[in-house]
Amino acid sequence: MSAEPSPEVERPAGGFGPSAIATPANFVTITRLFVSPLLFAMLARDDVSWGATALWAVLALTDGVDGWIARRQGATRSGAFLDPLADKVLVLGAMAVLVGSGAFGWVPFVLIGARELAISLYRSYWGRRGLAIPARRSAKAKTVVQELAVTAAICPPVVEHLPWLGETLLWAAVALTLVSGAQYVLDGRRAVTTMGDDAPAEPRS
Repeated sequence: MSAEPSPEVERPAGGFGPSAIATPANFVTITRLFVSPLLFAMLARDDVSWGATALWAVLALTDGVDGWIARRQGATRSGAFLDPLADKVLVLGAMAVLVGSGAFGWVPFVLIGARELAISLYRSYWGRRGLAIPARRSAKAKTVVQELAVTAAICPPVVEHLPWLGETLLWAAVALTLVSGAQYVLDGRRAVTTMGDDAPAEPRS
């Protein structure tokens, strides 16, 4: 954790600089964002189907694809904003539809949604003040478990043979979501403390 803004990543040969917007990675991310409503419509019509499962799998897998492309062609500030936004729209949107159909309870959904909103605002607040709070591995893990919970709730064989799995994974996602959120808050506090310790002392009169 650093109290200083993270340094610009060196541009890979033939890649994109940090300020680039029209990149292949962003194209994948934006496609995921705009196709998500189609998935929500399919889930609203039938929340347990092979069609919705297939589209969900494709959209969830693109989360790794755009990251893989960005690491090889150069990370951008626009991608750092768009990628987590697309992830949250996809996962929370699917969960909201499943809450409406009764497949998921509203309590775990509210806990996950509140954490996502609170931590996004928290990181944005400190980011505007030059304090970088990098993503944690636990945050990536919670996203994966959230995606697995949705998969278990909409995939026909899983719903038929393991009807409890979706809700179980959802609560596991809640636990990871809250733990990773607490880690972000602690990271922010440590960074603020470091910033204060590094500040030059005021001259005594």
